[in-house]
Amino acid sequence: MTPPVPTLLVLDADPPPRLGRLTGRARIVHTDAAGLASRLPEADVLLVWDFASHAVREAWPGEGPRPRWVHTASAGVDHLLCPELAASDTVVTNARGIFDRPIAEYVAALVLAMAKDLPRTLDLQRERTWRHREARRVGGTRACVVGSGPIGRAIVRTLKALDVTTALVGRVPRTGIHGPDDLDRLMSRADWVIAAAPLTEQTYGMFDAHRFGVMQPSACFINVGRGPLVDEDALVRALTRRWIAGAALDVFATEPLPADSPLWNVPGLVVSPHMSGDTVGWRDELGTQFVELYERWAAGRSLVNVVDKKRGYVPGH
Repeated sequence: MTPPVPTLLVLDADPPPRLGRLTGRARIVHTDAAGLASRLPEADVLLVWDFASHAVREAWPGEGPRPRWVHTASAGVDHLLCPELAASDTVVTNARGIFDRPIAEYVAALVLAMAKDLPRTLDLQRERTWRHREARRVGGTRACVVGSGPIGRAIVRTLKALDVTTALVGRVPRTGIHGPDDLDRLMSRADWVIAAAPLTEQTYGMFDAHRFGVMQPSACFINVGRGPLVDEDALVRALTRRWIAGAALDVFATEPLPADSPLWNVPGLVVSPHMSGDTVGWRDELGTQFVELYERWAAGRSLVNVVDKKRGYVPGH
């Protein structure tokens, strides 16, 4: 007797993933957030394609069986982890490896743009104003990169190519990586402080008034990690009081950023719509990655990118 085909439940977003390679190898069921809870008991695998949704956290504690494996098409997993999922036997994997280099390139672009005062140049061009200024050198400056995973390490490699001296901070100190106890000291010496850490209980709100207070007045802050890493009110005060020279945020506590948010008009702040890792073809890469993981799972092979549900990220880095 032929064994039943596994049921793959997809929490959809537009455009949907391309899963043609799984035809005949999975029964693919699509759902939106409203239908997720009723569909979960029938699923062997859940693909969280709508990686901005919190529907999994809300639906998971319900009644009935739960998928044996959940994959999210994102690096962060804080949007789906809830106590019930964390305590279960369900394996959780993420999209580790897809966004590393694009985000590193984006950070390098922000460093160069802020050092060369490109935002002001564009403003002056729109005003038809000719105003000569002197820009900063990037080579020879110092960066403190917070988050020692693949994204943080890719940022370090890219900044080193610009002759930026880098220090990498992780959860625990080890060869080439500083621990949390060194963070204030490293931030106080850095020209660029870059947040690329996962969102956990330990990192929530870690960039607060104290941390912005230890930074140099000439330093700039960049967040490409998770929005709640930053106390946004404290950052607004730091910029308006000129405790720091500038900042760039690609992630926010509330997304999309509301039109009435004060962050839109803060002097020296660059706002971008959570796009640092999104390059042409990125959705196809995410789909291909999931299909390859599914093939491993269906063949009984061990999965890669397995998240430690207690820590909230993929360990081993």
